[in-house]
Amino acid sequence: MAISKIHHLLLPLLLLTSTVNSIGVNYGTLGDNLPPPATVARFLKSNTIIDRVRIFDANPDVIKAFAGTGILVSVTIPNGEIPSLTDPWNARRWVDANIKPFHPVTKIHYISVGTEVLHWGPQNIVDSLVPAMRVLHAALVKAGINDVKVSSPHAMDILLSSSPPSSASFRPGWDVGNLAPMLRFLRQTKSGFMVNPYPYYAYSPGNASFCLFKPNAGLLDKATGKRYTNQFDQLLDATYVSMKKLGFPDVEIIVAETGWPSGGDPQNTHANLDNAAAYNGGLIKKVDSGLGTPLMPGRRFETYIFSLFNENLKGPSLDEKNFGLFRPDFTQVYDIGIMHQSQSTNPSSRPPTPSTPRSSQGKSYCVPKPDATDVALQSNIDYICSNGLDCSPTSLVGHALSPTPFVLTQRTS
Repeated sequence: MAISKIHHLLLPLLLLTSTVNSIGVNYGTLGDNLPPPATVARFLKSNTIIDRVRIFDANPDVIKAFAGTGILVSVTIPNGEIPSLTDPWNARRWVDANIKPFHPVTKIHYISVGTEVLHWGPQNIVDSLVPAMRVLHAALVKAGINDVKVSSPHAMDILLSSSPPSSASFRPGWDVGNLAPMLRFLRQTKSGFMVNPYPYYAYSPGNASFCLFKPNAGLLDKATGKRYTNQFDQLLDATYVSMKKLGFPDVEIIVAETGWPSGGDPQNTHANLDNAAAYNGGLIKKVDSGLGTPLMPGRRFETYIFSLFNENLKGPSLDEKNFGLFRPDFTQVYDIGIMHQSQSTNPSSRPPTPSTPRSSQGKSYCVPKPDATDVALQSNIDYICSNGLDCSPTSLVGHALSPTPFVLTQRTS
């Protein structure tokens, strides 16, 4: 995304702590009004508790934007490229082009090989998935990169059933043919099994509280004696039981995507602001509690909320455009506690909003913030001038950007 004007000006880094532990986010870019990746990185690093992002490609501009931030970045290989990566030469070329130029300055965390491949197909891509994962891992090792893991996220239709969790299993055919070999690879490489649980898609008026982390009587699994008070736990335990039946209960589970839209088409009345805040707020409390699930007590799950921004080019339904935690101007769609504590109480540290350019003889200028330090100001000048803006001696540089950049994607389903 090219920068033609400074639309979003970030505040100096606030060295504050939060009572909420970190959370990941999916950073999608299907919008024509989204801020530049470098601005996004600075905002997340300076203003939020988010410490990891997932992106749905390997966009070099996005990967570079997170360099030096400490934020973990997971990249994605498109489904259509998977068959070619079963060739070791192609896999080495992919690593050389998409990982080596940025690692380790950008902390690349995972390579997601495809998105919900078993769900979408076709069969040649399904058959190539695990072989491509193996070959990519070998290419990373050959390149001397041992801290980047390889996995692949799944839709929840990999489960034949999920209720009660004790009776869950993977779908016949996928279980032995695809998922067992994948789980074996993940165990060998100490990687995680990625799933995309979305209680939103199972919502009905009768199970609203169960989907939204609200008080309810819960559902008793008579086989285990465990009671479930939310569908998130139910789906994770159903996944765990299915993995255990194949002999892989020790492989970590990663929640690669989950979320709730704040708006939607008229028939989707449950896509609204209150429900989105209830689900994502409850999710953060759940993940932060460290309580785990009924069958996995005390277990923490690496979790990524979908998504960072409302994306106006997604669709076709309105709910797909409204999964974001933030609007493109960095204002929160709703407050679920992901901002540093002072951000919601200190007016001077609110997220940036689009600025109105000052005009002088047809030119736009910015002025330095009075309390900006010399170091912060110089860093901001370097950043602004590196993006094609006029930095001749007559220019004035505006509100100090945070000198520190940021980390969590867009669904294809």
